[in-house]
Amino acid sequence: MDLDAVRTFVAAADAGQFQEAAAELAVTQQAVSKRIAALERSLGVRLFLRTARGAELTIDGQAFLPHARELLRVAERAVASVRTGSRPLRVDVINLRGAASGLLRGFHRAYPGIELDVVTLFDIETAVAAVRSGAIDASFRAVAAPGRPLPEDIESVRVADEPLQLLTGPGHALAGARSVALGRLAGHRIWMPGIVPGTEWAAYYDDLVAEFGLTIEATGPNFGSDALLDTIADTPALATFMGEHTRLVWPTGHGLRRIPVTDPTPVYPHSLLWHRDNPHPALATLRAHLAATTAGPGGEPDTVAAAGTWVPGWVLPR
Repeated sequence: MDLDAVRTFVAAADAGQFQEAAAELAVTQQAVSKRIAALERSLGVRLFLRTARGAELTIDGQAFLPHARELLRVAERAVASVRTGSRPLRVDVINLRGAASGLLRGFHRAYPGIELDVVTLFDIETAVAAVRSGAIDASFRAVAAPGRPLPEDIESVRVADEPLQLLTGPGHALAGARSVALGRLAGHRIWMPGIVPGTEWAAYYDDLVAEFGLTIEATGPNFGSDALLDTIADTPALATFMGEHTRLVWPTGHGLRRIPVTDPTPVYPHSLLWHRDNPHPALATLRAHLAATTAGPGGEPDTVAAAGTWVPGWVLPR
């Protein structure tokens, strides 16, 4: 349906005269008459009766008017949903409890007037495709996985390095340790059912296993973090890796321990990805906020990756 004709119909109905509708729409009265006539032909009914006082709605015109108003409202909402500056900033994070989500919460506290639409896409390929298509404005990811360089139109900056911790139950052999050297974990069973082959986080842990001789098991279905915590708490032989900034809540009876890993500390590198031609004004604000809040005294990213830490060789440098 021709929305210009619908808009003209509503203006004429409100004004009661084609001449006043023409003035409101900044068109000629002839243009108003033509649009109304075309709309009447497409609907197969008369919408107006010409009278000495102007134009009066017919019964069909009265029936069509509320629907015409709703058509225009829907059209306005459709345009607003994709118009940069009037729609929310759409940002992807791996999960809603992780470090990237925490960075976004900090951004929201600093700029509460900027609307955010937070989504969780699956892997880096899905995220990059969504950034390129405009479905999202930015994504927090570890880049770039082996053999998968970023497209030339995708920009990225490493914004945070998150140390890994060992999560154990109270009966685990390392439960009482204040910290544990990474090499000491060889021979211990580390269970991470959320690792999916082919993803960027699987590539990260594959390299960690290969370099330090660890045993990471990804067997069994992934029922989410609550089920993982239940199993770790009840199984002394199992432990898992958890990001230092991952927000978790568990029953007091679980007695779980979060133990820092050292010598070296494995850190998960979070980068922000965006399309270089994305015009959303809030994207520049987000990038500036991250640059300011994740920078150290010398302007470098405020991470512990300067010394005594480990990342895979394929991770993009800071």
